[in-house]
Amino acid sequence: MKLTPDDEGFLRAAITLAADSRAAGDAPFGSLLVDRHGAVIAQDHNTVTSERDITAHPELKLARWAARELTASEAGATTMYTSCEPCSMCTGAIDRAGLARVVFALPAAALDSIKRPGEVPTVPRVGPGLVQEAVLVVQGYY
Repeated sequence: MKLTPDDEGFLRAAITLAADSRAAGDAPFGSLLVDRHGAVIAQDHNTVTSERDITAHPELKLARWAARELTASEAGATTMYTSCEPCSMCTGAIDRAGLARVVFALPAAALDSIKRPGEVPTVPRVGPGLVQEAVLVVQGYY
């Protein structure tokens, strides 16, 4: 899907938020949420360093805000514009918040290529285990 001039303008605003975040001593990431009418209804930047919170990504903060403050219909008509492709943590929150779409500037692969090696460690995962016991707890919830 090709970006519209409006998409490009909102991406530039997200990049400006990212630059402001970096200037303030945080990681250079910024995001904004736009409603169906083209109005910016929320915006934020990365505060992982300043808040000492590893989850303080702007995409996650905006997804949480949308899930809390908007109806499902309103959230489903929003677009998130973000300076970088959302990580898996943020993607999960965006999906659960029910946003209509995400438009990003820097792809994750390009970000990975400019990060220092080992910047984010990969924790080993072991499983599955005790599946039937876990199924009993979850079954019928959904």
